[in-house]
Amino acid sequence: MARLLIDHDRCNRCGLCVDACPFAALTMEDEVIVGDGCQLCRICIEECPQGAMAIRGELEDKQDTSSYQGVMIVAETIGGRIHPVTYELIGKGSELAAAAKQEVSCLLIGHNLGTQAEKLLSYGLDWVYLCDHPALAHFRIEPYTACLAAAVDKAKPSTVLVGATPIGRSLAPRAAVRLRTGLTADCTMLEVRPDGELVQIRPAFGGNIMAQIVTRHHRPQMATVRYRVMEPARPGPPRGKVISLDLPDSQLASAIQVLEVTPKPQEESITDAKVIVAGGRGLKRKQDLELLRTLARSLGGQIASTRPLVEMGWVEHNRQIGLSGRTVRPQLLIACGISGAVQFAAGIGGCQTVVAINKDPQAPIFNVAHYGFVGDLYEIIPRLLTHLGKGGGIDALCQADL
Repeated sequence: MARLLIDHDRCNRCGLCVDACPFAALTMEDEVIVGDGCQLCRICIEECPQGAMAIRGELEDKQDTSSYQGVMIVAETIGGRIHPVTYELIGKGSELAAAAKQEVSCLLIGHNLGTQAEKLLSYGLDWVYLCDHPALAHFRIEPYTACLAAAVDKAKPSTVLVGATPIGRSLAPRAAVRLRTGLTADCTMLEVRPDGELVQIRPAFGGNIMAQIVTRHHRPQMATVRYRVMEPARPGPPRGKVISLDLPDSQLASAIQVLEVTPKPQEESITDAKVIVAGGRGLKRKQDLELLRTLARSLGGQIASTRPLVEMGWVEHNRQIGLSGRTVRPQLLIACGISGAVQFAAGIGGCQTVVAINKDPQAPIFNVAHYGFVGDLYEIIPRLLTHLGKGGGIDALCQADL
């Protein structure tokens, strides 16, 4: 396990590292002491003028990263159809590959997916690696991990992107261990440097900071990305080629036996909603959610909430927006009594139009909103309902003098 080491012979006890540590994990006694709060953030290493600090384990077992090129997307299927998160990953992966002047490929795992593999070629992919076998008809962690490892071994991609779905969150960490590389989960932004190094950006420490994470010495660079965070790729003229990957039966074996698959009943999901009315701490009582429901019904939308309302039992967890909830991309989101902390804002970055209602004119939600009403939601929402009842559209509503 990596840990922070200090060369006390080099250290001149200047104390710069102690002052720079954002976690108060360093203390100065007779010498610098590293506490349990150290997060290996490297800030102290960069501040040390004597070069007396290093992370043990960081430089061990380095790979030749120059032999890895390109971006690989791990496609996901549901009932033989491509999960929409795949197209979002292809869109972002193509952007990253173009910036680094590299190729973009996709790995498709399952059974009887030849048609789907050909379909993927219409999304600008250079290669589609297809693992097609009856043993892969249902997700089972061991053979799917073997397929991903085999694809990486053949293609040697510099970057591998996986959807942060239940399947992706199971597959990605196991594959990362198999490949002896790092993994950043639930990324909200991805950037690439000219040398192909992937900057994986995600909120950390309760959303108080946006961490920029890089995998310096190992490949591939792996990241999971939430559904509805990235813009999906658009189809065009097909190009590229499908390459079949055949694995021995021994690698397709699993301790899991799928006896039966029972489809989950279709339920209303805020991730598919075109209009969302979301409530936060500004609501005084659980009964007041009916005010939001009335507004949502008038717009043909759904209600959602921030984490506090879920924790109080007012709203179901599947209606929570934010880092620990869902990411949404509706045409319209009306945030009622929501302050707009990073945790919530991370879940609404793709919304076409955000309307905020808050009594505090300095609330962070107004920094991400396209339109804002400063005032009490208990006064504003009834006026909105009256306006809508008179036939006013949402564009006119946003401009209305309430």
